[in-house]
Parts: sequence; C-alpha cells; structure tokens
Amino acid sequence: MRALTVLGIETSCDETAAAVVRGAAPGPGEILSNAIFSQIEAHAPYGGVVPEIAARAHVELLDGILARALSEAGVGLGELDAIAATAGPGLIGGVMVGLMSAKALALAAEKPLIAVNHLEAHGLSARLSEGVAFPFLLLLASGGHCQLLGVEDVGRFKLYGTTIDDAAGEAFDKTAKLLGLGYPGGPKLEALAKTGNPRRYALPRPLLGREGADFSFSGLKTAVRQLTLEGAVDAADLAASFQAAVIDILIDRARAAMALMRRDEPEVRHFVVAGGVAANAAIRSALGALAAAEGLALKVPPPALCTDNAAMVAWAGIERAALGLFDALDAPARARWPLEGA
Repeated sequence: MRALTVLGIETSCDETAAAVVRGAAPGPGEILSNAIFSQIEAHAPYGGVVPEIAARAHVELLDGILARALSEAGVGLGELDAIAATAGPGLIGGVMVGLMSAKALALAAEKPLIAVNHLEAHGLSARLSEGVAFPFLLLLASGGHCQLLGVEDVGRFKLYGTTIDDAAGEAFDKTAKLLGLGYPGGPKLEALAKTGNPRRYALPRPLLGREGADFSFSGLKTAVRQLTLEGAVDAADLAASFQAAVIDILIDRARAAMALMRRDEPEVRHFVVAGGVAANAAIRSALGALAAAEGLALKVPPPALCTDNAAMVAWAGIERAALGLFDALDAPARARWPLEGA
C-alpha cells in the first residue's frame, strides 16, 4: 500500500495543534512535524478549560501553528494527499475553528477532506506508534471519556463499558482542585501521590465486581470532597489513596472487558491504553501487570501521543484515506459523536 502524507488539525479542547504524518496502514507511521500550543496558562486562573477562551485562542493561533507544521515537515500543501481535522466530539466552538480551517485549505489546495472522530484518533494512535494489528481491546481514558471498546477495524468499534457519570481524567482534575494543586491537576496529583500512603484513606471503588465493564467515578470524587470538608487531610496520602482507588477500578473493569472481548474475538492479542490518563506511570504499570496476567500485550502510545495532538488526527486521516473514506465540505462539527458511529 502506498504511503500517504496527511496534514492533521486538532482543536477540540485547549490544545491548538497541527501535524504532518506520512505512512500506510497498519503502521507505524512517520511523524514529519507535530506542532502544539497548549493554552494551560490562559485557563489556569479558572481551574479548568473555559470554552469561549479556548475557541478565541484557536482562532488567533491556528494559522501560525499550521504554517509551522508544514514548514517543519518540509511539505507544501500541494504535496499532501489529504487534510484531516477533528470534527468532534469536543467543545463545539473549538471544533468549528479547526474544521472550518481544514475545509478552507482543502478547497484552496484541491485536496480531499477527512472529518475525524477525536476518539477514533486516540484509539488508532497505537497503530501510528507501533503498528498494532486489529482486533485489539482499547481502554480510552481521558478528561472527557472513559470507555472500553473492541476495535475490529477502522470505524468498527464494539462498546463493552463506559462511564455512567464522570470520566477518570475529570475525577483526577477535580480531586487535584480539591487538594489545591491547580490546573492541570492530573500530572500534579500523580507527582504528589508518589510521596503518599495509598492505604491511609478508605475510599470507595464504585461498581467493583459488578456485571459488565461500566465505570463510575462520581462516588469516589464525592468521598474525596467529603474528607476535605470534614477537616485537615494529608494531601499526599489522599492523593495516593485516590490514585490507588482509580487503579483498582480500571483493573477490575478492564479484566471484565477482556473476558467479554475474548468471547467475541478469541484471537485478540493486544490491550491498548490511550488518552491523557494513559500518561500516568502508575496506571500504565498496573495495567501492564494485568495484561501480562491475562496473556495480552500492553501497548501504550508515547506520552506525547496520549494527550491531545494532531499527529493522531493525521494518522486517522491516513487510515481512512486508504479506505477511500473522504468527507464532503459540508461535514458538520459535532459536540457529541459516539465512537460506535465513527
């Protein structure tokens, strides 16, 4: 299969990003450039992402990021095979900025457009980095999503479990905020947890041992809040106890999903973990031990491909372009876009 060169654009949350990737399925691909501008400083005073600020920043920054990505790759618009952009799910204002820019470039350069599901881009990122073969079990854990899916092919996903309330990444960020750690909270809580006692506080593990593979993190988050309201807590011990609870939940639910997928796909060999939560070293280590015990190979993209980035969007574009899955210039931006319908 001929290698394709695709420009990817990502603006679904608070990263303004563009990348040029070259390759062919099943990967791995070659990242020619991966330009990212994080808006952390703009949102830090508010303790979280403010959609209006994010959208305005994308408008102001994206042209420069696009020029940088093309320059660093040494590729002109005419040399691209396609232009891919996140079309959802995400903060709708930001998604619209990136998708409209992609449409304008595709029209001007007479290149095909590929409207990418942001979650599919995360899910396929292990093929970009390691060429993981289908089918595989995917744990997608981020600030907005927590799902376990069987990935059968491009655009073919089977949902085994999802959060019934909050996402794992959101629980990390909210707990970090309760502990006064600032934004973004996930990495700061992980660092603090390394110095704490994970058995100090008895926190709940919602849905542990229940049938199916769904998640719940709301009760855990509420328990942390209650402890902080009751009086002084040891921040390091509470951080460690919280992280240990999340790990227990992820392991239990992933083990259940492995059994479910083996029923449907007996030949499954890989367990892929993607999304921002996959950057947590303690979580990666625990899931690696689970995979080994279950006879699966754990595949986690490099940290730079776990958090939001445009290289994964470009790679998803390559995968879809190889199958002739292009989109019209009226492709809509979507705030919600379930992965099962990607």
